[in-house]
Amino acid sequence: MFDLRRLAPLCIVVALGGGLAACAPADNSTVSRGALGSSGYVSAGTIVGMRPVQVQGTRSGVGAAGGAVAGGLIGSTIGGDWRARTVGGVIGALAGGLAGGAIEEGVTRGNAMEFIIRDDDGQMRSVIQTNELNLAVGERVIMTQTDRVRLSRAGGAAPVNYGGAYRGGYGGGPVDAMGGK
Repeated sequence: MFDLRRLAPLCIVVALGGGLAACAPADNSTVSRGALGSSGYVSAGTIVGMRPVQVQGTRSGVGAAGGAVAGGLIGSTIGGDWRARTVGGVIGALAGGLAGGAIEEGVTRGNAMEFIIRDDDGQMRSVIQTNELNLAVGERVIMTQTDRVRLSRAGGAAPVNYGGAYRGGYGGGPVDAMGGK
């Protein structure tokens, strides 16, 4: 006969794995709930350089705690008497905690790009983000600055006389009611 108690530890491990996958870094089109309704600045520029960078994984303790619980439960099913199950549970919890911490760090680690951008006012900026848009050196980009800076592909060239005598409008930073800064 099938024993459901043997299936419970497997279900816990699968559920914890799914929870860790939810900790993976978001892409550039994901915004925080706090960003809803917020105001920001938009500017335009050209990518003049870029290089790949590694994004560190996190060790918040969630992976280690989840791994310890799962390892303890699985380890406690090994052995016949209560002593063997207790020792198995302790060893399983220690091993599961170490494995869970390493898994969390691996799942939240990633690759990104550092983009060097010359904005239309001539200033240089560095923005680090993932490159799912496949942006390249020489492309025009729009920098949206709200809860963080995000790059997106620009639709065309800069406005006429942009960055010259006219200092207001699109992409020049904050503008007061008179068109000045």
